[in-house]
Amino acid sequence: MESMDIVGKSKEDASLPKATMTKIIKEMLPPDVRVARDAQDLLIECCVEFINLISSESNEVCNREEKRTIAPEHVLKALEVLGFGEYIEEVYAAYEQHKIETM
Repeated sequence: MESMDIVGKSKEDASLPKATMTKIIKEMLPPDVRVARDAQDLLIECCVEFINLISSESNEVCNREEKRTIAPEHVLKALEVLGFGEYIEEVYAAYEQHKIETM
């Protein structure tokens, strides 16, 4: 049986915009570095899987707190639970910056 998410789409349907991801990958690397298309595809798949992992754990944290809406605090706790605690400060700073930029 195919795994389904809450809105009825399979995980295989989940993706990120390839052009956007390619741009991000290129921005993170020195200009003289080339990335094979297969490597780009693999990086994109890793990003999708990471988002699935964080989303799932955030949902678990939310459910344990008997809440119905995943809040930023749930995402931060999920990072900690999954062993990404060293990123919490940077993620929180990015979140705060995002709030300022979208006001």
